[in-house]
Amino acid sequence: MLINQIDFAKMYQKHMQQAQRSRKEPEHWDKKAQQMAQTCANPHDPYLVRFRELMDLAGAETLLDVGCGPGSVSLCLANEFKETIGIDYSRGMLEMAELRAKELNIPNARFEQLAWEDDWSSLPKVDISVASRSTLVDDLKAALLKLNRQTKLRVYTTHTINPTFIDEKIIRKIGREVVRLPTYIYAVNILHQMGINARVDFIKSPNKGGFDSFDTFTDSVNWSLKNITPEETAILRQYYDEQAALGKTIPYPSRDWAMVSWDVVDESELIL
Repeated sequence: MLINQIDFAKMYQKHMQQAQRSRKEPEHWDKKAQQMAQTCANPHDPYLVRFRELMDLAGAETLLDVGCGPGSVSLCLANEFKETIGIDYSRGMLEMAELRAKELNIPNARFEQLAWEDDWSSLPKVDISVASRSTLVDDLKAALLKLNRQTKLRVYTTHTINPTFIDEKIIRKIGREVVRLPTYIYAVNILHQMGINARVDFIKSPNKGGFDSFDTFTDSVNWSLKNITPEETAILRQYYDEQAALGKTIPYPSRDWAMVSWDVVDESELIL
């Protein structure tokens, strides 16, 4: 089979089904809102700094931030626009974003509880849309098309580069099957097949060293794999102690991202 014979949209959906990644309910993110406001929303965070550097804001007055979380991107960029709109399906995230907007004295930002799958007809078309670290959806083609439809000028999305959120060696060590998730390359190929030639840039995370305690290490593993058993925890304990005895720290998982961006294409010109 040649590459032009592959339906990347269907392949993505099949990949997601095989990965058996369950959709996290809004309540899951509600509980993470305060923590994420501290870890992901600092305007000096290297990810946000690089995200801003890669954007072309020329001629843009309005911004839509999809999967906005605690307003990480929308509030960081609010001073560049007349109006910013953030949407998320987590009420807790939106409440945190609204609190931060008030604390930062940003009057031109508003937030609405909407998911990717919801009807966006209540939203105005905007000049620029962003979807930052929120693109691991069930139907990627539908999501990308939705962004293109909602936007007048340019779209900026970020996607994972690595297929797992944790070192595959650790997953194998506890005896679990390595489940690899779709990466940014699907977005590039789906857009290409729709008639959109996207630009790809990379946002590298700085090396922040490794875990300074066993508890933070296991919390990270459990966040990625879920429902770590006592037996698996014992294996992780042994591995952590072995590395510590050798004077080594277990490095944090890589959090590098690919920015996939494009100039909006009129739907009449798309290949659907």
